Amino acid sequence: MRIRTRMCATAAVASLLLLTGCGAADMTQQSSPFAHAQGAKTVTLSVQSWVGAQANVAVAQYLLEHELGYRVDTVQVDEVPAWDALSQGRVDAILEDWGHPEQEQRYVDDKKTITRGGELGVTGHIGWYVPTYFAKQHPDVTSWKNLDKYADLMRTAESGGKGQLMDGSPSYVTNDKALVSNLDLDYQVVFAGSEAAQITQIKQFAKEKKPFLTYWYAPQWLFEKVPMTEVKLPAYKEGCDADPAKVACAYPHTPLEKYLNSDFARSGGSAAAFLKKFKWTTEDQNEVSLMIADQKLSPEEAARKWVEGHRSTWRAWLS
Repeated sequence: MRIRTRMCATAAVASLLLLTGCGAADMTQQSSPFAHAQGAKTVTLSVQSWVGAQANVAVAQYLLEHELGYRVDTVQVDEVPAWDALSQGRVDAILEDWGHPEQEQRYVDDKKTITRGGELGVTGHIGWYVPTYFAKQHPDVTSWKNLDKYADLMRTAESGGKGQLMDGSPSYVTNDKALVSNLDLDYQVVFAGSEAAQITQIKQFAKEKKPFLTYWYAPQWLFEKVPMTEVKLPAYKEGCDADPAKVACAYPHTPLEKYLNSDFARSGGSAAAFLKKFKWTTEDQNEVSLMIADQKLSPEEAARKWVEGHRSTWRAWLS
């Protein structure tokens, strides 16, 4: 769906202990001593800043280490620079990409330094959401045409007298400023600063049963804790988001993809074969994400629990 497309990269992960956070220091120059190592039984995976992507890496790392005997290194690279790192062999694989057509054209089609690794099995989608408790009270809020009716209720100290449309990190791909302008809405985009900060604010609003309008995305474990209902924007049509300044349509739905360094795809042995077969469901990903972000398990512990309960799923990845 090109959810995180066409814009600057997402903020780097501060550490795997801050799994829901972004906006950390830029670590795009970091490289692994194990990436592309000749003859070494090692794999380097790129880690993005949202918890769903980190759930993928946690499970893949656990199985590569405990079932296939690899040493796995993870590198924290912003979203777009991760493509450069992958092309250069500084990382071996990206396990969750939300669509970057410019990079795909440059590295996959033209330079052929990156190889498609197949679908992850999860479909991603960005949208505007209101809390379900508010949507039940005011069903018409679920159409963008009625949002101005509720702008005063959505107003905050940061939104300058307009309704607040809360976004996460300013580095995430978002069409929201253009959408507000082109749909002539009485709203102001306010950035929480990171996924973690946005989650904290959403939880606080929900605790107080306050109305809010937020940019959010699925899959995401928070829906299990704070039910939200999507606001219908003008229907997405292919190409309607081609010009970022003129966007006036909804975000698309995008099957999330994996990408491998081409040399690794050819010579990465059982690790490369495993990563190509790695494919799970939204429910699987959310299960691990919830353990990491909400239950505060370490990524390894969350991966171990999932692996113990889903043997029939992951055994197929090793065959």
